[in-house]
Amino acid sequence: MTAKIFVIGLPRTGTTSVSVALLEQGFSVAHQAFTQQSFHLADVVSDAPCFSDYQQLDLLFPNTKFIYLTRPLEKWVISMQMLLAKMLPQLAPHSGKFHPILKRSFENCFQVSTVENPLCKQHLTNCFLRHQQQVQAYFANRTDFLQVNLHEPNSLTEILDFLGCSQQQSLNMPHLNIGTHVASWDEYSHPNKISSHAFGPNRRKFFDYNLPTPS
Repeated sequence: MTAKIFVIGLPRTGTTSVSVALLEQGFSVAHQAFTQQSFHLADVVSDAPCFSDYQQLDLLFPNTKFIYLTRPLEKWVISMQMLLAKMLPQLAPHSGKFHPILKRSFENCFQVSTVENPLCKQHLTNCFLRHQQQVQAYFANRTDFLQVNLHEPNSLTEILDFLGCSQQQSLNMPHLNIGTHVASWDEYSHPNKISSHAFGPNRRKFFDYNLPTPS
C-alpha cells in the first residue's frame, strides 16, 4: 500500500491544527478516517482511529511516517475534560450516535464506558501517560517517527523537515479548536480535505484487523 503520514497524538494535542497546516502545504488530509477509501485517498490521516490503531496501521501501510503530538499535561487534561463533557452522551456503546470506529478509539484509550468518572483528572492523566509510554516504546529508535509539541517555536518547520518538505522560511503553526471550540475542521473549507466517510470500491468498509467495535 502507498506510504502515508499518520498523526497519532491524542485528541486536544493539536491534531486539527496540524491537519490544516498540512492542507496548506498541499497534502490531502483526513481529520479522522472511518473507511478504507478515506485512508487510500488521504496523504495524511490524523486523530481517530490513528491514535488508537497506530500499530495495526503501521503493518497495513509500510514506509509510513508517524507524528506524535504532545502537550503540557495539565493543559491537556483541562482541555480533554471539556471535550469529553460534550462527547460522552454520543460515545455510549449502544445509544451514542458517533461512528463505531470513533467510539472504539475513545474506549480503547479512555475507557469511557467502564470507569466511574471518565472526566476524573487522575484518570485522564493516567490515560495520557499510558498512551505516551506505549507510543514511545513502540517507536523507539525508529527514524519514521517524530514527537513534537505544537506550542514550541518552529514546530511546523520541524514537521515539514521531517516530511522532507522544503520551505524558504520558518512557518507558524495555526492553533485551532482552542478552549471549548471543537468544530474548526468542519468549518474549514479546502479542496484537499478528504471525507472521513469516503465511499470507494469496498463501499464504506473499514479494515479487518479483528478489533472489537462498539455498536
